[in-house]
Amino acid sequence: MKVIGTVGLPGSGKGEAAAVAREAGVPVVTMGDVIREACRERGLDPAEHHGEIAQALREEGGPAAIAERSLPMIESELESSDVVLVDGLRSDVELDRFRAAFGDDFLLVSVEAPFETRADRLLERGRDDTDLDREALRQREERELGFGMGEVMDRADVVVRNTDTLEAFRERVRAVLDGAFDRVADDEYVDLRADTAAGAGETP
Repeated sequence: MKVIGTVGLPGSGKGEAAAVAREAGVPVVTMGDVIREACRERGLDPAEHHGEIAQALREEGGPAAIAERSLPMIESELESSDVVLVDGLRSDVELDRFRAAFGDDFLLVSVEAPFETRADRLLERGRDDTDLDREALRQREERELGFGMGEVMDRADVVVRNTDTLEAFRERVRAVLDGAFDRVADDEYVDLRADTAAGAGETP
């Protein structure tokens, strides 16, 4: 059993990593979906109220509230799959909750890219207004970092820098999903932190 969590700022490539997982038959639990469902439960448009409801859930249920709501979904997927990807951790409290639940079977991957690279990707994507406005994007990132995302990224077991070609990034994600760290051990775009590097070549 392995639960792989991802963390990364908007436009870093978390969604692409999730797409690679789905293509490989790995179930994906998206923490953003938990927030979107909470919006719908309250009769609110997720596109307009996502950040507000994320904050409300944490205020009402504690800082690990979204992680807590995700756990039953993850455990359900583990009944039929050896690997599950959890998309979109945002705080160190969420990371601690998942590590408490899954122990050494939880692996955190930070997907990273410079601001300008991410801003250009979001401009092309144009999914919401903040994708089109660099200043709005900076404010959005400050909100994400305010939840503790920077600390989570610092505590990642694996860092994948998404500044190479799309196919190269996808191949690196596939290696992580497979636990084939020998394939990326000498890769300049991948950092394996101490414990992960020690197990390179082994299925974690």
